[in-house]
Formats: sequence, structure tokens, C-alpha cells
Amino acid sequence: QVQLVDSGGGSVQAGGTLRLSCTASGYTFSSACLGWFRQAPGKEREGVAVIYLSAGSTFYADSVKDRFIISRDRAKNTVYLQMNSLKPEDSAMYYCAAGGGGTCRLPYEYGSWGQGTRVTVSS
Repeated sequence: QVQLVDSGGGSVQAGGTLRLSCTASGYTFSSACLGWFRQAPGKEREGVAVIYLSAGSTFYADSVKDRFIISRDRAKNTVYLQMNSLKPEDSAMYYCAAGGGGTCRLPYEYGSWGQGTRVTVSS
């Protein structure tokens, strides 16, 4: 079982930046992907960014492409989400997740989740 601890959320003004971190422990090498998801009040959880662990390739949702960057530090067992040019519509609870094996873009493909970190972007 993989344990994930995510952090780095906060409140910023539109156009600002934040970097989220997710530190993993446990049986991490069984995971195919590490992903970041977000969920705003009243909305479904949506995939934001994914890193495919074997290939090192990445995927971004259209809404964050060219603004967010997902990266991984193998030595620290940590995955990051650098969020630039933040918009009010980026406000949500952000969760990191480990698992995957299909597209790695859908929540049900992940078995381990962080506790979430809140991002609030004001206009």
C-alpha cells in the first residue's frame, strides 16, 4: 500500500503561482502512474496532470496545459505540480494519487490518494 502526503496549497491572486508537493512511501514501484486531480465544490473530481513512471512522459488536461508542470524527484519519492498563471477557476481541493494501469487519467484507476491540499485563487 502506498501512502501519499500532499502539501503546498494556499491562497493566491489570479496570475500567481503555487507548487504542490506529494511525498510517497510504501510500495511505490507497483504504481504505473502518479497523478494530480482536483475537485471543486459541487463538481466531479477531474484529472489535472499525470506522469507515467516507466516512460517519464506526462499528460495534462486542456484547462491547465502550458500553465502547469508535473515533475518527479526520484531520490525524494516526491512528485510536484508547478502551477503558474493561476486562474480563479483553478480553485479546488487538489489530490495526488498513485496507481493507474489504463489511461491513468481517471480517478477510478488509482488506488492510493493523498489527503488533499486546498488551492484558492482570487480575482
